[in-house]
Amino acid sequence: MVKKYDGITEYEKDLNGKGLRIGIVMSRFNVDIGEGLLGSCVTELDKLGVQQTDVTLVTVPGALEVPLVLLKMALSDNYDALIALGAVVRGDTYHFELVANESGTGITQVQLDSGVPIANGILTTDTDDQALARMEVKGADCALVAVEMANLLKRI
Repeated sequence: MVKKYDGITEYEKDLNGKGLRIGIVMSRFNVDIGEGLLGSCVTELDKLGVQQTDVTLVTVPGALEVPLVLLKMALSDNYDALIALGAVVRGDTYHFELVANESGTGITQVQLDSGVPIANGILTTDTDDQALARMEVKGADCALVAVEMANLLKRI
């Protein structure tokens, strides 16, 4: 719905997922966390009216592979929005920072280059327990973001 306030056009959030095509890319590394994110994400997409037949899931080995598959999906013109899911849990080496930063940068770059909105649900945490505590909320949050942004970009 578009409202006018003092001559300003405002686009309010639209969380109606009916007819939206959503692509999900999930990292299999830390698969239990990924599956938890996926479960809450798909449940929320269903609540928002996205049909399961309009959802495509692709799994990849790890968080660094997510941006490439998102790019391929974004360029296909088959999706209104994309969702990245996974977890990068801190270890004893610098590898955590590399994977967390590069996957995040790659996801943002795909979104900006393609114009397809991407909800980033790749958790970056210090421990497995932190990731497990956040996965349900973050997965659902990604569904909300994907639907809202897909609808917004269709209107502006």
